[in-house]
Amino acid sequence: MMRRLIPAALLLSAAACAPVGGTEPDGPPAGEGPSQCRADQYRTYIGRNRSELPAQPAGATWRVTCTTCPVTMDYNPNRLNILFEENSGVIREVKCG
Repeated sequence: MMRRLIPAALLLSAAACAPVGGTEPDGPPAGEGPSQCRADQYRTYIGRNRSELPAQPAGATWRVTCTTCPVTMDYNPNRLNILFEENSGVIREVKCG
């Protein structure tokens, strides 16, 4: 009886470790791009100092942080991320997330 249980247990444990199909792709879902958070409107600030940024519009969600600063990894398609160099304050990237 024990000899029959061991192969069955191994088979079940291997099946539990198998990859599951339909994994989510990285990045924004289809239909949600730079216009979702209005990143396309702020790309003109890339290469300029962060002090030149306008005031955050009412109701908008922004994260202005340095390129090497720790941030949470949660994805919010409505949040505008503005990343600048810590030493110079020059904006290097503008994206949703």
